[in-house]
Amino acid sequence: MNRPAPVEISYECMRFLITHNPTNATLNKFTEELKKYGVTTVVRVCEATYDKAPVEKEGIQVLDWPFDDGAPPPTQIVEDWLNLLKNKFREEPRSCIAVHCVAGLGRAPVLVALALIECGMKYEDAVQFIREKRRGAFNAKQLLYLEKYKPKMRLRFKETNGHCCMQ
Repeated sequence: MNRPAPVEISYECMRFLITHNPTNATLNKFTEELKKYGVTTVVRVCEATYDKAPVEKEGIQVLDWPFDDGAPPPTQIVEDWLNLLKNKFREEPRSCIAVHCVAGLGRAPVLVALALIECGMKYEDAVQFIREKRRGAFNAKQLLYLEKYKPKMRLRFKETNGHCCMQ
């Protein structure tokens, strides 16, 4: 299967690495890629297909929040994702969080789009911003979910002149 290369999505103080799912055979290369981008946390939103112990041995936290392929994320995963971002980018602005599903075209980009929308970006702009670097991202069901998503501006802080998670 031909998979797209990892892409970095940066917006204000947030940095994300959208990537595809590694295997145990490609785990060393995957871990090196994570280190190159300064990733401190990986969010795995597909079923586990590799041993996360070697990644964690490198000091990179791996969180397992799987949800169905092609579907929007469940409410609890959205809450956990936004809480992770709020804490991580407040404590370590400009750190990088990697997120991956199987091909890095559906579930992972949806979570990154939610972060951008929670910062105040319109959903259309968030989709375009991600698709500029990750062609083929999002399916029709995920686009409809993002269009109907009602942000609560959880990644904007009053003390920062309305800017997203800036210190």
